[in-house]
Amino acid sequence: MSARLNVMDILGGPVAGKALKHLIAAGKELAGSTLPAATQELVKIRASQINGCAGCLDMHTKEAAAAGETAVRLNLVAAWREATVFTDAERAALELAEQGTRLADAAGGVPDEVWANAAKHYDEEQLAALVALIAVINAFNRLNVIIQQPAGDYRVGQLG
Repeated sequence: MSARLNVMDILGGPVAGKALKHLIAAGKELAGSTLPAATQELVKIRASQINGCAGCLDMHTKEAAAAGETAVRLNLVAAWREATVFTDAERAALELAEQGTRLADAAGGVPDEVWANAAKHYDEEQLAALVALIAVINAFNRLNVIIQQPAGDYRVGQLG
């Protein structure tokens, strides 16, 4: 299986390539935020599960494992509500990620309670990073799903 379009080949292009470079740069910039790295990977994984993005799941589960994330936690991201292995802060981030990813499922967007819960655990800088991270991973998910990016061959640090 191969992708409909090789986005890495167009990165030098005049318009689409530049836009993709900025999207990649945004993701790299967010990685350096004060939002915990483990939380960032969990959020990326959960949004990618919801969106059915195999390419991002391949990348972010491997990156998380290489950074020391346990197999138990990685395997339970999809069932985080019932799992006891996530902190209250991580649970709040996962809930915000779900609500921010499933915008079309609920009129009115992200509920105030979800935002308030996240705000109990993260300062304003971290909340801004979390919101941007949710937006960026959703953009990558949509890109990969549209072009049918295959999964399984990602190597840790490959885009790094």
